[in-house]
Amino acid sequence: MTLTKRRAYAALAASTALLTLAACGDDDGGEQDAASSATPPATSATPSEPAGSAPAGGAFRPGEYEATGTYTSPDGQTQSIEVEVDLTADGTITDLDADGQAESGNSEQYQKKFESGIDAQVEGRKITELDVDKVSGSSLTSGGFNDAIEQIISQAKA
Repeated sequence: MTLTKRRAYAALAASTALLTLAACGDDDGGEQDAASSATPPATSATPSEPAGSAPAGGAFRPGEYEATGTYTSPDGQTQSIEVEVDLTADGTITDLDADGQAESGNSEQYQKKFESGIDAQVEGRKITELDVDKVSGSSLTSGGFNDAIEQIISQAKA
């Protein structure tokens, strides 16, 4: 699949996710969006299993993958979240573990809220269809999560 098509599918998935989340509504005064002052995140990703070849017809190497995504909090601090997923050859997420790395303050509180609600939104879905916007009132942690997911997609491509 070409990069242009992949971006088009990602944009379509993002629009669908945004419309779905907007319809559900979650206006509990969560994190403020600091995207305008955010600096580009530093990232790292590593597959936890050796790379193999995907079964015929698969777009991904099945296995367990891990990445750390980052985002900037309203106070200008870089925050991170570790994301671990189990993927099938077609890119379906069968297991997810998200672990926020903040140690205190509002960031820790929002990351914990995010962790408590993210599994239900992504398990059983295709990794290429994800574009998480806001989970349990936490909007900025979602940015770090999406960053980690993009890294995992790159690592898991067959």
